[in-house]
Amino acid sequence: MKVVTFGELMIRLQPYNYERFVQADHLEFTFGGGEANVAVSLANYGADAVFVTKLPAHAIGQAAVNSLRRYGVDTSKIVRGGDRVGIYFNEKGASQRPSVCIYDRAHSAIQESDPSEFNWDEIFEGADWFHFTGITPALGPNMVTACLEACKVAHEHGVKISCDLNYRGKLWTRDQARAAMTELCKYVDVCISNEEDAKDVFGIEAEATDITAGTLNKEGYKSVARQLADRFGFEKVAITLRESKSAFDNDWSAMLYDVKADEYCFSKLYHLHIIDRIGGGDSFGGGLIYALLTGHNTQSAVEFAVAASALKHSIEGDYNFATVPEVEKLAGGDASGRVQR
Repeated sequence: MKVVTFGELMIRLQPYNYERFVQADHLEFTFGGGEANVAVSLANYGADAVFVTKLPAHAIGQAAVNSLRRYGVDTSKIVRGGDRVGIYFNEKGASQRPSVCIYDRAHSAIQESDPSEFNWDEIFEGADWFHFTGITPALGPNMVTACLEACKVAHEHGVKISCDLNYRGKLWTRDQARAAMTELCKYVDVCISNEEDAKDVFGIEAEATDITAGTLNKEGYKSVARQLADRFGFEKVAITLRESKSAFDNDWSAMLYDVKADEYCFSKLYHLHIIDRIGGGDSFGGGLIYALLTGHNTQSAVEFAVAASALKHSIEGDYNFATVPEVEKLAGGDASGRVQR
């Protein structure tokens, strides 16, 4: 079971505890990034997870590579070169104060890379699955080209392709996202979205839903999933459903639509008390890919993915360190949090 992911790995700088940027005098230093987070999840589940990016050859670039290698991710296809590793600053929210992310990723090694630097025929040799997100093509026209070339070669190799739409308004406009993602999604088999991305990227909106007020209409999401599938020919559409009560407390669930079976499966609902929500969607993606590759049916796959993500919300940092038995136990109904002896 070989999964290839492609994207940017960044330095994550964050004030300790719940301090604000303006009061912090020292920062935590870790690494993270959407597709890298998915690769770590899959490696922890025992998959052969390959992460592709470009990172500088200097010590900070090597530290980024090492942050993946320590968890079993295959870093052999990472291109080395360029001058800098992208950075994002994260201020953790608390109670009614939301989290804030500030990007400092301009001129990073991958953003300035040439699409020809990635040998996709070699990268996809023996691969079963390819995953990317809407963040990667948002880095620039060259990355739109790189993602498109990757999708074409993956398709030629018979590799399943998944994409998390992951719209980031700080990186590109809705019009830019729509143009690029419309072309890329022609190659995608499994689309992952949330209550905002389908609207922001493709103008598809669930009725009777107010995400800022924390109210969701599940029936509306059946229509969203169906419209996405009809437009692009997806085999499956997953939509994560987050009801945000505060920065600490969210209700978390998801829906998975199997197009061929015309089956809509909703997961159980988790009441989360959040330690760190960054990477929550990525952990869902990693869980879903693993579940589909290991033969789970539609209901079981969405339950596994949501449980994996629920556990990630309890873990500091971008990466999810939950194991398959832990996820299966939670998905099976044991959410007590009792001490394991």
